[in-house]
Amino acid sequence: MRKRIVDVVAVMVIAVIAIAVSLWLTPMQSVEAVGQTVRVGAAAPSMSWSGPGEVDLFGQKLDTAIDFPGPIRPRLELTNLQLSSELADLVGPAGNDAARKAAQDELQNALVDGWRRYLIIQILIVAAVSLILIGAVAGWQRRSRRATIVMVVLGVVVAAAANVGAVVVTAVNSVDQLRAISSIESLVGAATVPGQMPRNLPSAKAGHVVVIGDSTAAGIGNPPLTNPTKDDSACERTSGAFAVALGRASNWQVTNLACSSATIREGILSRQERGGEMLPPQLTTALDAAPSALIISVGANDVGWSHMIGLCAALPDCGGKASEAYFDQKLESFARDYLVLLTRLQALKNPPKVIVNTYYDPLPDDTDCVADLGITDEKVKLLHGWLDKMNTVLEQGADAASFPIAKPSFAGHGLCSPDPFIQSIKGNAPLHPTTAGGLAIALADQAALLAAGMR
Repeated sequence: MRKRIVDVVAVMVIAVIAIAVSLWLTPMQSVEAVGQTVRVGAAAPSMSWSGPGEVDLFGQKLDTAIDFPGPIRPRLELTNLQLSSELADLVGPAGNDAARKAAQDELQNALVDGWRRYLIIQILIVAAVSLILIGAVAGWQRRSRRATIVMVVLGVVVAAAANVGAVVVTAVNSVDQLRAISSIESLVGAATVPGQMPRNLPSAKAGHVVVIGDSTAAGIGNPPLTNPTKDDSACERTSGAFAVALGRASNWQVTNLACSSATIREGILSRQERGGEMLPPQLTTALDAAPSALIISVGANDVGWSHMIGLCAALPDCGGKASEAYFDQKLESFARDYLVLLTRLQALKNPPKVIVNTYYDPLPDDTDCVADLGITDEKVKLLHGWLDKMNTVLEQGADAASFPIAKPSFAGHGLCSPDPFIQSIKGNAPLHPTTAGGLAIALADQAALLAAGMR
């Protein structure tokens, strides 16, 4: 009797181990949908009986906007964004309902197919692992051949049954939720941004570059433009902006549409209120200008980068759980909005060359000049970590969309250097680039554009 109890316990333990190992070993399944590549697998088991799945997006692990039944839920990884007519049908203007429905069906069927393939492989791995483990236990116990076969069969059946109850049944029920995903953007619950993108762009003007973005691109705090427009003044665009330097350093016509305080959601993809003016979406205005190249500088306002620096200076421990949670929440929101921007760009027919800028490090070298402000070396390390996270999102998103990256470096010219490329803490726009800093960014963009074939 005691031996049977031990056998039952051993079989149950092996079943649990086999299921856990299978979830670890089963490879994510790649599927093609609307011209995109999505990998489908299972998230780590949860203790709750229902909840969100997981989406791996640009280095961030995000919860899905929809809940799935059971402790085992889908994990989706968006690895590639490519231009396709199907993607355009999903994110372009309404009007062709049949094409939109066909694109949605293709996406949903691909996700369901990937999920089912994952489950089949997972079931096979459970059987294989349980067979190996139970066979090893039986051999260790020196059982007879018949007893070994009985134990192995019983163990595999128990493991398979446990897997069906713990994984397969609940996972199969996730199919309906996968069929509710209507677009690439809804994979991560990205917010709907007002306004529609044009489907057919005017012919690109050779040598025309348009810059869109935030205060870094606007060049705030530097000398004013000679003849600023009303929008220039509202957005605080200056002669020290990197767009101006890029125009001077090349034969290209460079237009700066960047605006202080702009985010992807308010400024890039939809209207922005600034200086009493209601400004049109930067991206729409840029595309209407028929550029041959588009430079994008976004992210700092989306994640509250300036706020995080101020928070770090004010708090004794800026790396506490509350600060980390706040930044991670802002970063997740940024990743979702960034996906919306990238998919809308990828859905364009004959799009311009797109360059995505990462952000410079304001404190790459000496940090003595900020010690009196409460920013210690330990806090600088935390700020560098947050900056790296933001730039990782920018880089991985651009890489997924096959957009080149420009990485301006202020090494040797940080805030505390003898020749800073950054405005001082007491300057008109603290920590923003000086005119020299704008030139450094312009040179990085120029190199990226030339490498992308801009002439």
